Amino acid sequence: MESEPIRIPITDVFDLHTVPPRDVKDVVEEYLIEARRLGFKALRIVHGRGIGVQREIVRSVLARTDFVADFRDAPGEAGGWGATIVTLR
Repeated sequence: MESEPIRIPITDVFDLHTVPPRDVKDVVEEYLIEARRLGFKALRIVHGRGIGVQREIVRSVLARTDFVADFRDAPGEAGGWGATIVTLR
């Protein structure tokens, strides 16, 4: 039995701490599409520091998304390497 999708408000900051690891790839793909549709140009995706698994998943999605212009570690005060700053085209 399929459950209804969870609706989350789309802002320029997306914290993945509540997303099960198996869903990160799909959720980030959908978030990027929706953020672009809403006109956002700069985003911050918070994936946490940990051992870097979620960071790698997030960055693999970003690297193959054609409307992502750039991505990099967030500045220290915005999460450092526990978050990724994304610029959309």
